[in-house]
Amino acid sequence: MDHQTVIVLDFGGQYNQLIARRVRECGVYCEVKPSSTPLAELRALDPIGIILTGGPNSVYLDESPKLDPDIFTWGVPILGICYGCQLMAHLLGGRVVPAQADAAREYGKTDTRFDPDCPLFRDVESTGVTWMSHGDYMERAPEGFRITAHSAACPNAAIADEARGFYGVQFHPEVNHTRHGTDMIRRFLCDVCHARRDWVMEDYRRTAVQDLRERIGDGKVLLALSGGVDSSVAAALLAEAVGPQLTCVFVDHGLLRKDEGDQVEQVFSRRAMNFIRVDASDRFLARLARVEEPERKRKIIGEEFIRVFEEEAKRIGAVDFLAQGTIYPDVIESGAGDAAVIKSHHNVGGLPDYVDFKEIVEPLRMLFKDEVRQLGRELGLPEYLVARQPFPGPGLAIRVIGEVTRDKLELLREADAIFREEMARAGEDRRLSQFFAALTNMRSVGVMGDGRTYDYAIALRAVTTDDFMTADWARIPYELLDRVGVRIVNEVKGVNRVLYDITAKPPGTVEFE
Repeated sequence: MDHQTVIVLDFGGQYNQLIARRVRECGVYCEVKPSSTPLAELRALDPIGIILTGGPNSVYLDESPKLDPDIFTWGVPILGICYGCQLMAHLLGGRVVPAQADAAREYGKTDTRFDPDCPLFRDVESTGVTWMSHGDYMERAPEGFRITAHSAACPNAAIADEARGFYGVQFHPEVNHTRHGTDMIRRFLCDVCHARRDWVMEDYRRTAVQDLRERIGDGKVLLALSGGVDSSVAAALLAEAVGPQLTCVFVDHGLLRKDEGDQVEQVFSRRAMNFIRVDASDRFLARLARVEEPERKRKIIGEEFIRVFEEEAKRIGAVDFLAQGTIYPDVIESGAGDAAVIKSHHNVGGLPDYVDFKEIVEPLRMLFKDEVRQLGRELGLPEYLVARQPFPGPGLAIRVIGEVTRDKLELLREADAIFREEMARAGEDRRLSQFFAALTNMRSVGVMGDGRTYDYAIALRAVTTDDFMTADWARIPYELLDRVGVRIVNEVKGVNRVLYDITAKPPGTVEFE
């Protein structure tokens, strides 16, 4: 089935994944492309609409990312958000200047008034809260545009040229802080772009299976199976597509949570697939010795994964394809074009230059996490597996801050197991999106049994989120935190302090590294 497509042009803003996620939530397929993508490549996608994202630069500076003005001649509706709005104004003859003092400069929640006659704001209350984040000011809108929203500090908070289907908003409708923001995006998609809303997971499953069969043919596939949601759904999808041609290799890299390796083997060795477990913990830990920088850890782990798979492929014989559970946020966060590298994912930015396979197959590469879960349900996977909390591919290596050692990993496993046990006992595990323990690289003085200690601090992290693009720290009951802290300090040798992280995403990320 051919889906209608919306292009999200990425100018390096922090919420760009979230824009794409909101479009998908509205039942419309979209792809995120770097702003430097040639117009011919974009036009080949035959988009029904284009969204220009936010970004950290100023449109009037020569070094800032720009856009070929020819895109405005296509007759395709365009929505500019923050930097995207200013760039559209700048290219079409408006004027954007630095904000003077606090005038027109806004950050955070802002009271905003909307023009109900603008298609974006139909059925939206005339006054609402938006999320602003800009230091520049659109002093003059381009010819043909009218002002459709304003705030106390920003008289040009939104602009529209309905005749050409061009709209710009200075605020961020994609974040939850903007009231009715998703409704505004939906209005652009449905009322302006006339989207059919044909992005349905049942259709994706059917077309993905067919595409995999055509691509793989009679070749053999080796899948990197971690037991997490992404690789498990990828395994189920590939099993439906090519059946016995698939071999799933579970690499126990020594960076898993307590008893996790045995649990993965127990679940997947019983399924109708070729399952191999490889104990590679010694070689991974040897490669990680004395490595402290997070990006180096990720790249080392990514390369070592590939080398293990290559070796297993040679033992199996005549393997043509390497399959991975890469998902869309992995691709975007690993950076492309003007987008910043937030962190290289071991299966994207961490891949070595040379891979000894005919091709890499990533059947989930264009899906967000909640779409992967939907697909897993479509494939008949059990809910306990589909709803499992995310666990990073590099495992505990990025939850041990600094150098990774066997002793540190054992210490962290015990602390994390206590945290998960107490959260489950209290029923908090069912309402939170993700929670875990991390071992900080900080040691501090304590007193235990009338004696001085100088031991590590464990940091607890728990977040709530709809999409993992943004997240808020979880308000866990004090009594529960107290139980967890007391147990960890008393039961885990080498820990004398427990901390709780109260940082949202952004400015932090869910993981520590």
